[in-house]
Amino acid sequence: MRDAVIVDAVRTAVGKRGGSLSRLHSASLSAHVLKALAERNSLDPAVVDDVIWGCASGVGMQAGCVGRAAVLAAGWPESVPGLTVDRQCGSSQQAVHQAAAGVISGQYDVAVAGGVEIMSRLPLGTTRGDGSLGEPFGPDVFARYDGIRFNQGTGAQLIADEYGITRTEMDQHGLDSHARAARAIDEGRFKSQIVPITVTDEDHTARVFDTDEGVRRGSTLEKLAGLKPAFTEDGTITAGNASQVSDGTAALLVTTSEYAASQGWTPLARVHTAVVTGTDPVTMLKGPIPATAKALAKAGLSIDDIGAFEINEAFASVTLAWLRETGADYARMNPLGGAMAIGHPIGGSGARLMTTLVHHMRDNGIRYGLQSMCEGGGMANATILELL
Repeated sequence: MRDAVIVDAVRTAVGKRGGSLSRLHSASLSAHVLKALAERNSLDPAVVDDVIWGCASGVGMQAGCVGRAAVLAAGWPESVPGLTVDRQCGSSQQAVHQAAAGVISGQYDVAVAGGVEIMSRLPLGTTRGDGSLGEPFGPDVFARYDGIRFNQGTGAQLIADEYGITRTEMDQHGLDSHARAARAIDEGRFKSQIVPITVTDEDHTARVFDTDEGVRRGSTLEKLAGLKPAFTEDGTITAGNASQVSDGTAALLVTTSEYAASQGWTPLARVHTAVVTGTDPVTMLKGPIPATAKALAKAGLSIDDIGAFEINEAFASVTLAWLRETGADYARMNPLGGAMAIGHPIGGSGARLMTTLVHHMRDNGIRYGLQSMCEGGGMANATILELL
């Protein structure tokens, strides 16, 4: 029986808004990790059956199938196709699911999955334009939900209110995320997964970028308490307990155990279980809760069987609500920091989280890892990886 294994996973360091990656083209940035993946594994790009690429803002330089553009920018053979997937924040996690399904079914022998987003140039909401061509979802959907216009920040606030999650709890979660990420950087935990890239600053000075630049050190609860609410006047969601606007890309090499052996590759992990589910689009961001339950049930595992979780920190209320519902160990969730510290380049975040997860599993001998993330429109993917 065919399976799906991850041979390698790489990413760029994540750039902050207006930071080190903000002047690059999305196809060129994507090409950088494609080339690195090939070089690290002596992969002949000509054998790649498909490049499946997540991207949530398909306009401007990310329009016209950025997955195909990435292949061409990498100098890979023209015979290698590319596909762009939009499942909002979960786009590149969905790309891994599709790559895994393709190799298991026999449609592919080798696939590359990943994603990209340069939010500095194409911020969240860019695809809505000026409204002259209509709104996403449309009148029938809005009529179903009493005219409510869906908003992720409002949804995050609704979740905080529903679960009674306080501003202090969320701010502390934000501090913990930055502290964990800073410690991981200082201990070199990301070195095996980050491929350095040469960037040019505004003054035309070239330098190597290889460290996530959104991580803040030395903050306190008192400092965070001074930040203004982001979405409602009396709300508790702030810039200190929400993910960052970011730039970045990541890529994973997916094949079967049999093909990996034929190439002399030693896989990192098997894609054990992959699911996706929907939830209400008003609170929108509660999807990781049912997605986790669905994945565990399908896998025949319990929450205690999972040694590490990557649950995307879109907002602190999302991950804290997930913890309350699942009973998971806080220390096992985002142990190297999450999106509040590292950043959230939306279309590339799923691949970034999975890259971080699979390397953490290998480095610490963790048998099972689980990843999930909330997604626009009220959806969530969940993936269970098994260490090999």
